[in-house]
Amino acid sequence: MAGTAFEQLMNAHKDSITALEASNYQSQGKSLTVDTVRPDESNMSYTINKTVKEIFLQRAAATYWLAYAIQIPKLSSGILIGVYALISTPSAAFVYLRCFFTAHMGLKASKSFFSGFTDAIFKAPMLFFDSTPVGRILTRLVATVGIMASVTWQVVIVAILALAGSKYVQDYYLASARELIRINGTTKAPVMNYAAETSLGVVTIRAFKMVDRFYQNYLKLVDKDAVLFFHSNGALEWLVMRIEALQNVTLLTASLLLVLLPKGAVAPGLVGLSLSQALSLNTVQVFLTRWYCNLSNYIISIERIKQFTHIPQEPAAIVEDKRPASSWPFKGRIELKELKIRYRPNAPLVLKGISCTFKQGTRVGVVGRTGSGKTTLVSALFRLVEPASGQILIDGLDICSIGLKDLRMKLSIIPQEPTLFRGSVRTNLDPLGLYSDHEIWEALEKCQLKATIRGLPNQLDSSVCDEGENWSAGQRQLFCLGRVLLRRNRILVLDEATASIDAATDAILQRIIRQQFLECTVITVAHRVPTVIDSDMVMVLSYGKLLEYDKPSRLMEINSSFSELVAEYWSTCRRNSYNNFAAEFPDIVNQS
Repeated sequence: MAGTAFEQLMNAHKDSITALEASNYQSQGKSLTVDTVRPDESNMSYTINKTVKEIFLQRAAATYWLAYAIQIPKLSSGILIGVYALISTPSAAFVYLRCFFTAHMGLKASKSFFSGFTDAIFKAPMLFFDSTPVGRILTRLVATVGIMASVTWQVVIVAILALAGSKYVQDYYLASARELIRINGTTKAPVMNYAAETSLGVVTIRAFKMVDRFYQNYLKLVDKDAVLFFHSNGALEWLVMRIEALQNVTLLTASLLLVLLPKGAVAPGLVGLSLSQALSLNTVQVFLTRWYCNLSNYIISIERIKQFTHIPQEPAAIVEDKRPASSWPFKGRIELKELKIRYRPNAPLVLKGISCTFKQGTRVGVVGRTGSGKTTLVSALFRLVEPASGQILIDGLDICSIGLKDLRMKLSIIPQEPTLFRGSVRTNLDPLGLYSDHEIWEALEKCQLKATIRGLPNQLDSSVCDEGENWSAGQRQLFCLGRVLLRRNRILVLDEATASIDAATDAILQRIIRQQFLECTVITVAHRVPTVIDSDMVMVLSYGKLLEYDKPSRLMEINSSFSELVAEYWSTCRRNSYNNFAAEFPDIVNQS
């Protein structure tokens, strides 16, 4: 009855995990072929099995010598112990070799899997990171591999039926336990992902006094994961109880057979040896069963890592026969020809046939409401997403024909969320070590950070924490500007770069860009309409279509979409100013 209930529970878990995995991959718009990984039976398995057999023979010989020698009255203790030590010494050597080969091959396999995993992750397209939580990636880095074999031969005839029963119970357990491990893998990802997201938004959580709510939500996720972990351990104990019962039958049977044998049929030493080995068989069988079941269960971790090694990869970093000239782009002219973008093969178009030209040295503003396709256009320029059709030409060269490294090294961007890495000021400005200290100081002077860095004890070697937490948001944005000033590329993209900084830093940023990038093509994705009001050209997008592309002065003279956006912006500013004034001086507002 208990076994039937246990089986029904496991079948329900199996159906749940199957549906969950299917929904995960369908949401990504693609199917993923999984290579099921089983224990390797090549060189490592052969070496370990050979060593184990030799250890078994040595132990069997030593044990038999003790059982035989104690029946010889005239045999001295020195000879008894000496022969036993002589037989046991090779066994110790073989144990060392077994441990060495197991550790060596296990480390080699771990390095191979980890290298393949990290290589696949770093080469994955941005779409993968948009649709895959960080917690799911972290949970794939757990794997446990190991196995050992041993057998007691003296009572093997008696133990055959018990071993057969153990095999049946073990197979029954494994069919359910593997599904439990798979489900447990899916419950760990939300825990880690929730913790990572909470740490990023901890300031906002505390500001709105939502700590208790997030803490309770986290406890619910932990409890859900712990329930599966408890079930996994409970299922293993269910198996161990039955294995122990079967091995107790073995011990009982061996004892009865030895008692029922005629007197003198078996030497007393062999009787003691047989009972001793039958007693130890229980412990050995439980130990091996646990080890084998853990291997069979946690080999699923390797399977989950293999899933990530087969994710789609970005195009090649370098295409040898299509490398552009070192001075490319010469002018910075960008042509969009019927550009269409979709994020997944069967998804709707995000950009719908955009055609226009950004002339060399012009400042182009890109505006539009949320979801109009502004950021997608920037992503297409850096090939974070590949065009479904159409072309992007830079100085007449199709960017899809060259390697990603050759393309991205020639483009500069100041993003909305500036990124700094743990290290020093120098490594964040010049991570590849391409520029001298003099050039770095010049860039810092231009981006208004020289005085700040000069005042630090270590100057260029001053520390930068993870994500630049020891620098303000405005300073982090100026760091990004410093990188751009060092590279001096012909094309600069500002992806709503001033949306999250104060007005003073915004003014500094805009002034430096106007002064230092006069001959460059500057593309500004605008969050604040005044940011692009003095651009040479303005591109207005709406639902992935190009509505207008002209000089801002001309667009303001007519009833255009751009003029509507400008009017809405100033209307919102006036309304916000009035609301702020009313909140601060309610008496004056009431009197008026």
